Amino acid sequence: MGTPTRRKAHLLLLVAVVLVSSPARSSPRGSPATFGPVFEDQPLGLLFPEESTEEKVTLACRARASPPATYRWKMNGTEMKLAPGSRHQLVGGNLVILNPSKAQDAGVYQCLASNPVGTVVSREAVLRFGFLQEFSKEERDPVKTHEGWGVMLPCNPPAHYPGLSYRWLLNEFPNFIPTDGRHFVSQTTGNLYIARTNASDLGNYSCLATSHMDFSTKSVFSKFAQLNLAAEDTRLFAPSIKARFPAETYALVGQQVTLECFAFGNPVPQIKWRKVDGSLSPQWATAEPTLQIPSISFEDEGTYECEAENSKGRDTVQGRIIVQAQPEWLKVISDMEADIGSNLRWGCAAAGKPRPTVRWLRNGEPLTSQSRVEVLAGDLRFSKLSLEDSGMYQCVAENKHGTIYASAELAVQALAPDFRLNPVKRLIPAARGGEIAIPCQPRAAPKAVVLWSKGTEILVNSSRVTVTPDGTLIIRNISRSDEGKYTCFAENFMGKANSTGILSVRDATKITLAPSSADINLGDSLTLQCHASHDPTMDLTFIWTLDDFPIDFDKPGGHYRRASAKETVGDLTILNAQLRHGGKYTCMAQTVVDSASKEATVLVRGPPGPPGGVVVRNIGDTTVQLSWSRGFDNHSPIAKYTLQARTPPAGKWKQVRTNPANIEGNAETAQVLGLTPWMDYEFRVVASNILGTGEPSGPSSKIRTKEAAPSVAPSGLSGGGGAPGELILNWTVSSPPGLPSAREDPERAAAG
Repeated sequence: MGTPTRRKAHLLLLVAVVLVSSPARSSPRGSPATFGPVFEDQPLGLLFPEESTEEKVTLACRARASPPATYRWKMNGTEMKLAPGSRHQLVGGNLVILNPSKAQDAGVYQCLASNPVGTVVSREAVLRFGFLQEFSKEERDPVKTHEGWGVMLPCNPPAHYPGLSYRWLLNEFPNFIPTDGRHFVSQTTGNLYIARTNASDLGNYSCLATSHMDFSTKSVFSKFAQLNLAAEDTRLFAPSIKARFPAETYALVGQQVTLECFAFGNPVPQIKWRKVDGSLSPQWATAEPTLQIPSISFEDEGTYECEAENSKGRDTVQGRIIVQAQPEWLKVISDMEADIGSNLRWGCAAAGKPRPTVRWLRNGEPLTSQSRVEVLAGDLRFSKLSLEDSGMYQCVAENKHGTIYASAELAVQALAPDFRLNPVKRLIPAARGGEIAIPCQPRAAPKAVVLWSKGTEILVNSSRVTVTPDGTLIIRNISRSDEGKYTCFAENFMGKANSTGILSVRDATKITLAPSSADINLGDSLTLQCHASHDPTMDLTFIWTLDDFPIDFDKPGGHYRRASAKETVGDLTILNAQLRHGGKYTCMAQTVVDSASKEATVLVRGPPGPPGGVVVRNIGDTTVQLSWSRGFDNHSPIAKYTLQARTPPAGKWKQVRTNPANIEGNAETAQVLGLTPWMDYEFRVVASNILGTGEPSGPSSKIRTKEAAPSVAPSGLSGGGGAPGELILNWTVSSPPGLPSAREDPERAAAG
């Protein structure tokens, strides 16, 4: 490895000038001195009533920053001049508008927070002015129709913002028209619909319109319009839908959607709703003139149909609900530290419908592709970062329904190598014949060029010595001659530094008595020997593992003990060995510089494990065929099987006769003999080997043997007594051979 290239003096001077001119950006992130603005409070859209007695509007803005942030505001994209004494005042970061008016103040507002690190812009907040004018003072023309016909009375609401709610008065306040199947007030137009008029509808009608704003409510009445009814027309009319929902309704995810549908007709039509391309959710299925979906989702998109029906016919109307969504972040940028001269790729992604477009801001200004910066929708790529790239960045996703902002700080670092946080280890012990890796990780930006020396000799790569690309020094096959001082030199264009450690070579650790493999029976005890030699200046520790899992000697009631207190003896004793104690044992002798290990295999033999999969087939009256699968033999061949049966639920397990009588260890099926007809049974299988009898299998499914004629006559027949014309007989049911024995209860019968 050669010496690093020396930088020219004028280049270092130029770099020093750059650093002095921009101290905030050269400071590493994490320093308490500097960080860019992070919004804690942003402005919200506001609806201000034009007739409000409030004298001001406040749009909030507050950011955490060090040094503290200063604030500016934009209205409709143009920076506002916030002069003392004007109607627009800055209070902290908040914008206060005195005596707001629609003509001067309605618009889109954004807050900008800045400090020496950079600038961020807040989300947009729209200030709107709500109003509701009076109804026209002109008298309303009377409305005339035949009794029995349907009629619509127009509301013709005055100019207003935002939308209104509507009710209708009949003759006087507060006699409001009821919302029943015959009357309907459209909340879209305000019009009143009567499906079929009758005499009670005669009178004067007034439309009441109400505006609901953020902190006020206002209502206005129309002039009364008289409804006159001509002679009754008793004819029946098929439905005719008059209040129709639009052919297309656009809605945002989460919004409430209401569709209106009302029809004239005699008899009064019944309203039904259905989703043409799917089923209506039960939570909003309705027979009312309105279909209301409280919080719409993409699954609710589709075509809806309203049907009005009476005895004379039906009428239908269809319309489609199209669901869209505001932008929502899927991936955002986060604060980033990067070395000067390095490359960086930042990305963000947003969902929404229509699909959002993505743009980028740097310190509040639009960022476009340049010589070292590439802007590709949600990707921002830097090549060869410079200090001037430091600052506040924002990813902005927008569609026609809204705009969202994600902010992060980029801190480009330029640091001379510095070992204060991570020096080379002062004393470096290593084992003779072993290998050592000595890291060299100074803090530096850009990454430092590293070289190593031993004493005054510069180290170059060889078969035994390697300096890795990250600066780590690796020495293999270590000998006493490798002892000495090792120094790491680190340099970048910002400066240079070094750090030194002393390598001390120790005797290697060796296993002098290795554990031997063993073959034992269940319940035996065993000691595995393990002795080692090591450098006496260091402590020696023994670690045992079973199948690569560390053994816990401190476990209460455990089977493992350390056999010696001597430092160089690490013997392991296994007490009352269980089947689970079989496996590969590894003894590791370890010091701070190296380790040595040896392995041994312990085989624990025991009685067989439980057979599996017991199945009953060929069920007869006194016999069945039993099959099973082999369990573990636990390292000792299975010698025989024994079959057992019981009568559920409380019967005891008993051995049964079989064919063949003696079941060899290689068998997996046998016939059970001597069962009682028409009896419930469960069966299980037990395996044995030279070391004992194992655990039984799980019980088979319950079966019932087939019925059969009795094979043994009753015993103990006796009788006598009884009333005139009656004879009492007593007998005992004999126990047939096999399992289980029948109950010996007396049986009684009467004969006339």
